[in-house]
Amino acid sequence: MKNLMLTIGVFFFALTMQSQSVIGKWKTIDDETGEAKSIVEVYEKSGKVYGKVVEILRENHKKDVCSKCDGAEKNKPILGMIIINGLKKDGSEYNGGTILDPTNGKKYKCYIELDSADKLKVRGYVGVSIMGRTQYWTRVK
Repeated sequence: MKNLMLTIGVFFFALTMQSQSVIGKWKTIDDETGEAKSIVEVYEKSGKVYGKVVEILRENHKKDVCSKCDGAEKNKPILGMIIINGLKKDGSEYNGGTILDPTNGKKYKCYIELDSADKLKVRGYVGVSIMGRTQYWTRVK
């Protein structure tokens, strides 16, 4: 009986710890319309955090390409595109990398942090973080 209780306790602890991480799938929301736009999978690779568009939710945008992007992203499909690059953990936030806005093709400095277990604060900015915009993404379960 003790082993069963211990197993159940470890299982729930693992679930709680997973929900307290930025790693996972997040639903992005359009700033102007409030409409759900996409699902971004945030993952860790070689000690850094990245975010990749894994689903586009608006039917008429599923085949969009990043026509305003520069370099390797130019005219590439937004679906599958890595939009968050190279964030490193710094206390409770992840920073030191960039975020790409496929709508305008611009890259911004970025930081992300959990606002709550199921709400991710994503801030893109130019220069200092005061000069930017914040979005809140919701965890996909």
